[in-house]
Amino acid sequence: MSFIKEFKEFAVKGNVIDMAVGVVIGSAFGKIVSSLVGDVIMPVVGVLTGGVNFTDLKITIKEAVGENAAVTINYGNFIQVTIDFLIIAFCIFLAIKAINQLKKPEKQEPKAPAEPNDEVKLLSEIRDLLKK
Repeated sequence: MSFIKEFKEFAVKGNVIDMAVGVVIGSAFGKIVSSLVGDVIMPVVGVLTGGVNFTDLKITIKEAVGENAAVTINYGNFIQVTIDFLIIAFCIFLAIKAINQLKKPEKQEPKAPAEPNDEVKLLSEIRDLLKK
């Protein structure tokens, strides 16, 4: 089988296409959540913390010299990205939980114990006769 045919069979399998759709939707969802965090949540948090803009928080290791930019540790941006991640993870958790609720099979009644076979019945009768 040629390489192109193998690739074609791989690419048109349902799992690959489903995964591709999931990646595209996940990317778009990530942008929505990033906007929610950056444009809605963080400004409110900034007001509550006295007007602090988290993306501007940084530690300067070396000041800018001439054309060389300053060397900084941007921990404020890290805080914002961490909040992004937590919100995305929570939303995915809720979505998976909802999907699992839909997939739950109906509760089945416990099955009655299987009736013993003829050999077990015969042995039980012999045991009962010996007890007498």
